[in-house]
Amino acid sequence: MQQKQSHSNLLWVYPTKNHTLRDFFVSEFHIHPATAQVLVSRKFTKKTDVHKFLYSKLPHLIPPEKLSEIDIATNRLYDALKKGESILIFGDNDVDGITGTTLLVDFLRALGANVYFYIVSRTSDRGNTILDSMEYAQEQNCKLLITVDCGITAADEIEEFAKKGIDVIITDHHEPTDRIPHCVATLNPKLKGSKYVNKDLTGVGVAFKFAHAMMNMLAKKGEVQADLIDLRRYLDLVALGTISDMGALTGENRILVRYGIEQLRKTQRIGLLKLIHVSDVNPEEITTTDVASKVAPRLNSLGRIDDPVKGVNLLLVRDMGEAESLARDLDMMNQKRQRIERKDTENLDKVISDNPGIVRDKAIVLHSYTWHSGIIAILATKISKLYNKPTVVITIKDGIGKGSIRTIPEFPVLDVLKQNKDLLLNFGGHDYACGLTIKEENIPALKERFITAAGRHLKERDVLPKLYLDAQISFKDLTFEFLESLTLLEPYGMENPHVTLFATARQVHPPKIIGKNHLKFSLEDGDRYLEGIGFNMANRKPSLVKKNLKLLIAFTPHINIYLNKSSIQLQIKDFIVLEDE
Repeated sequence: MQQKQSHSNLLWVYPTKNHTLRDFFVSEFHIHPATAQVLVSRKFTKKTDVHKFLYSKLPHLIPPEKLSEIDIATNRLYDALKKGESILIFGDNDVDGITGTTLLVDFLRALGANVYFYIVSRTSDRGNTILDSMEYAQEQNCKLLITVDCGITAADEIEEFAKKGIDVIITDHHEPTDRIPHCVATLNPKLKGSKYVNKDLTGVGVAFKFAHAMMNMLAKKGEVQADLIDLRRYLDLVALGTISDMGALTGENRILVRYGIEQLRKTQRIGLLKLIHVSDVNPEEITTTDVASKVAPRLNSLGRIDDPVKGVNLLLVRDMGEAESLARDLDMMNQKRQRIERKDTENLDKVISDNPGIVRDKAIVLHSYTWHSGIIAILATKISKLYNKPTVVITIKDGIGKGSIRTIPEFPVLDVLKQNKDLLLNFGGHDYACGLTIKEENIPALKERFITAAGRHLKERDVLPKLYLDAQISFKDLTFEFLESLTLLEPYGMENPHVTLFATARQVHPPKIIGKNHLKFSLEDGDRYLEGIGFNMANRKPSLVKKNLKLLIAFTPHINIYLNKSSIQLQIKDFIVLEDE
């Protein structure tokens, strides 16, 4: 059999084969061989690791006391509660920050605390720093400030709070710089020397750990019944923030999100319920994909182009009418964000089409005076995914550039930024998603250095878009029972993507174009017939005009329900036309 090249530019990465290990997982866990092969493909080698991955429950969460300085933080918060001090929660303006802020406000109010919250808008005159909350904290006579999803790089700003007699507890998950802020306590699993094994906690995850540790302390002192505040009711917020912030859905995060999705399906937060409904999602069947693609973008639109305080209000609201109004407002704001995004995307596409040399290097650096600062992260993500290259997108206003970086697994960027900090006013985030500010005159130098670093580090294969395959399968094995067994691998998300299988099949007849851009496949393997949908593949129909073509298809199987009838449908990721020798 001779294999032709796929018309897509995807490099197929075939699964690692280890029949002995696969068969061991089959016998130990009584799972389908293809499901076992998925585990082998995803680098599982030990029975204990597979068991943890498949069956870990809430009691298996890491004790919050493992976080460095957690005892100092809980003691200071306990002192504030006892003295009746006003507390200010200061959160970042993305979904991770909004959900983490909501969690701590809701939790502390349940304990009877006098608590306020503050989230900075992108339109802040001070450039979205913690100092924006200083005046508000003083007006409310707050003696304690707790950050959420931010603060680890704000050493200078936090010094100003100390001068005003305001103690600060940082809860964050971003990479620390060389200078750790001088404050009461810093809760961050990425602190140097930290023994907390889950370095992938998100901002809302750290906030949840703080609440958990506080409950443990109060229960130990006999001041609060352990079941008075059920911490599980905060897991809907943890799931929402973790998924939105692209937290790795492995280890502890996987447990938090698995139970968080269950909590989302029965959430009592009326504002969140209204938001789920306007997102056209059935709350009882919500998935991580629904959260990432429908719910989170609506909440995120506030931090990008409006007032993110509305997000916290929505998640805290107890009035039905206000909940409906806020949810509609978020939906409208998301539509506005989409319009801005379309306009800026069209402009960016024109820049690239007029200057094709921009994308020939192993990294892409783009800047403009017109792109909306709240959209550049979306633009960076799109370009990075489209070309599979590290991408920097910068928008300039009044001589200052605000930039967003998205990259590929082969090129973590924080070290690169640290090596070029002489050019930057500020930077922070993760190795694969971060932001920066820079003087306009330094942008050309940053572009040259960034592209040079990528060219030195990356090989040609690294920047080829890849399709990772988990297991080969025959149509006869694609049963409802098999698809049910795959649910063991949920929740899907970062570092635990939906399963991609591959199989050989014949076309019963050439595919049909549906919805202008998509292809509907009719496929046969042996005596089993299945239909597939190839999204945005209409332009590839000319290669499929022959009847009985033999194809190698890569796909994710789904259960499709139409008119109350269930069928198995394949979401086609790519295909290669095969010819018999």
